[in-house]
This record gives sequence, structure tokens and C-alpha cells, in this order.
Amino acid sequence: MVHFVGAGSGAVDLITVRGAKLLQEADVIIYAGSLINTDLLQYAKEGCQLHDSAKMTLEQVIAVIQAAEAGGKTTVRLHTGDSSIYGAVREQFDALTNLGIEYDVCPGVSSFCGAASSLKTEYTLPDVSQSVIITRAAGRTPVPERESIRALAAHQATMVLFLSTSLTEKLQNDLLEGGYPGTTPVAVVYKATWPEEKIFRCTVETLHKTVTEKGLTKTSLIIVGNCMGDTYLRSSLYHPGFTTGFRKAAK
Repeated sequence: MVHFVGAGSGAVDLITVRGAKLLQEADVIIYAGSLINTDLLQYAKEGCQLHDSAKMTLEQVIAVIQAAEAGGKTTVRLHTGDSSIYGAVREQFDALTNLGIEYDVCPGVSSFCGAASSLKTEYTLPDVSQSVIITRAAGRTPVPERESIRALAAHQATMVLFLSTSLTEKLQNDLLEGGYPGTTPVAVVYKATWPEEKIFRCTVETLHKTVTEKGLTKTSLIIVGNCMGDTYLRSSLYHPGFTTGFRKAAK
């Protein structure tokens, strides 16, 4: 059996209870060494085989899993955050399906959730933004034109950008030309929830300058939007004048 496990956003204790249990029981762990907090490997039992996928190809990962399956062993494939976001898992799922190898998925706390907790920010504020766009700037991995930063910026929704801190000069221009005002708040969160976490606040028009001056190139999220501003409407859900299925509005 193969378990795909989300490692969480960085802090060791932000892995799920289920994920920690699966790590403790695994005979083989294949982990994303360039991204996860390797302190999580302390959960591994004595004698567990450890493989750093940062040094492996897809074919090599699958070969390790095949060998484990042939030996009747349980494998954990440990991905950063939650594997459903930029986890490159679909190709692994398909390869295992073609080989007749069973697998399941244990969700994790994505870094975009970890960043919100560190910023003490609610991404979806009434009358500000009710949508969160999770995307990336186009780099070596292309982005469909219909999902370009300029196209998405027209919505002025809360935007969370992965894998984009080395591309901020073009990113800033695209955000501005797409529709975000230059004064729109931005936060760049380096290693959200890790012990070495750092938070840098700026605006869309100072994004590139901030990232360059701080020397940020990777392992950072960029959050754009007025959800980090000071103006919003009170939620109706807890308003005394709002009726819900659990209480009636006060007269």
C-alpha cells in the first residue's frame, strides 16, 4: 500500500494526526527533501528506508515503490503542504494505477493556509473579496494564457502566488496592468509556519523592490489583496439582525 501524505506547511506539529501515524508505520518513506521540514522524519521508525525525491526522477520514485510492494512493505510518499497544490502527484497516481498498485491520499495543511495564520488574515472578507485565486507566475513551467496574471488580476480578488518570487519584476507589471491598484496590500511570507519564518509587507507597486532587497528567491508565498486592508463589512452570520437555521434575528 502507498500513502500520499501532505507534510503540512512547515511546522512539525502541523502535520495531521493521520499523517503522523502513517509516517510512524511506514517501512519506506519517499520525501520531497527540497521542500519539507526534514524534522518530520523523526516520526520514522527504526529501520525505515528513507529516499529524498529531490534527487530522483519519477521513474526512480516508482521503482522504489515497486520494490517496496514486492517486499510486502508500506510506503509513504511525503509531499510538502497539501499534495493537491503543485504536488506533481497526478503522474504518480496514474503510474501506480497502471501497475495495479493501490494508494490513498492523506491531506495536509497547505502553505497558503499557513501563511494566512501567520498574517492573521482572512482571505474572504465581506464586500472585499469572496474568492481566492491560487496561481503562479509563468516561468519554466508555462501557464495557460487564459490564466495569465493579467487576466486573473482583473478580478481584484485575493491572490496567492506560489513559485513566483524569482519572477517579481514581470509579476508586478502584470498585476498592475491587469487591474490591481499600485497601493493594493501585498505580503511576502518566507517559509510560513517554519521556525525561520519571515514576513515582509509592501504594496503591488513596491513588490519587486521588496523581494529584491530582501534576497527572496524561493520558498515564499506572495499574497495580494485588500483582504489585508482595514475596510470591510461585518459578517451577516453573527449579526443580531440576521436569521439563521439556529437562531432568529433580534427585533
